[in-house]
Amino acid sequence: MSINNHMDSDSQAIDTVTYPANSIDWLTRLIAFDTVSRHSNLALIDDVKAYCEQLGLTVDLTFNEAKTKANLFVTVPAGENTDIVNHGLVLSGHTDVVPVDGQAWSSEPFTATIRGDKLYGRGACDMKGFIGCALTLLPQAVKRSNSGQLRRPLHLALSFDEEIGCLGAPLILADLKARGITPDYCIVGEPTNMTMVVAHKGIAIYRCRVHGKSAHSSLTAQGVNAISYASRLIGYVDELAEEISRRDDALGDGDALFDVPYSTLSVGTIQGGTATNIVPNLCEFTFDYRNLPHMTQDDILAPIHAKVAELNAQMQARAPETGIELVQAVGVPAMTDNDSAELQSLIAALTGDDERHKVAYATEGGQFTNAGIPTIICGPGSIEQAHKVDEYVALSEIARCDEFLQKLLDSCTTQESTQ
Repeated sequence: MSINNHMDSDSQAIDTVTYPANSIDWLTRLIAFDTVSRHSNLALIDDVKAYCEQLGLTVDLTFNEAKTKANLFVTVPAGENTDIVNHGLVLSGHTDVVPVDGQAWSSEPFTATIRGDKLYGRGACDMKGFIGCALTLLPQAVKRSNSGQLRRPLHLALSFDEEIGCLGAPLILADLKARGITPDYCIVGEPTNMTMVVAHKGIAIYRCRVHGKSAHSSLTAQGVNAISYASRLIGYVDELAEEISRRDDALGDGDALFDVPYSTLSVGTIQGGTATNIVPNLCEFTFDYRNLPHMTQDDILAPIHAKVAELNAQMQARAPETGIELVQAVGVPAMTDNDSAELQSLIAALTGDDERHKVAYATEGGQFTNAGIPTIICGPGSIEQAHKVDEYVALSEIARCDEFLQKLLDSCTTQESTQ
């Protein structure tokens, strides 16, 4: 959607689009954009861009290679001092949502529906609710900026393709680095029931392809069974997972704030073979690694690569053309709490809740902390509702997020403006 910002030759009036004035209406508007990750998000981004420009703000977009999706970054400025302009606080959210295929919804998933004390719709909690609250806050932030009362810039970052590997956020961060913008803090508005999440595990998904050699099952010595060798590697992955859990427990290397206090490995899918009487020449499987923030991918990749080399030697001794491929399909870094103590104290003061949480699911927060930006996660709704049929956010959660962001804005404002 674009704004008609032209001057009428007769009336000299400026036509503008009327945008929502509250978070519920903004959430309703955002849900109406079908931004499932396989689709473009440009209609939503264009709408938000026009809104920001109507507020007098300058919007920066970064696109995917095909120019079918875009990130949006906008700043409500504070002061003329370059050191101030290039810092500030980021409110971050992703615009894409997961599919509704095969889900029997009670109402149209891309039409916001209020039933009782809940608002239903795809993305209601994950995570257009937070975005709606942030957009509602912008006019107030602009007013305080224009009056010289905003003492810390407020940034809004909206990304694409978070749900399929956090693909958009790195482009935002690269653009900020190129422009010399180094935000002081970031708040990622994923659903946490408005509690403070200070760290999360990283996730890496690997795809393994085992190439064997076909033969009739009565002549197994002439073949190399891809499924058999895949099973050996899968067994080793399971052994390694057990070893990691025991090591973390024995060495005190785990983290009790996580539901599962150690790093995990898990095989998720497998396929291979064409018929029972044919030695299979191909087997594929995937596994994921969810690492504690202080661990790295090398902690599991080094031993797995060593096992692959051992199995490759065995296979290729029988048929040189056989072997195992291991490629990383997805990689999202863990979010650490190493540098966020000051931000945590601020959030605790604003929410009245100083309890810290750590979670196993991954967000764009890890990419922000990797870029040196202290980050926490705090947003409306429950992660238990995310991705499910009849996804919803409680209206009370939106109200709590509005209150939180209002206090956050006040904390970035000179005292006179809040009196």
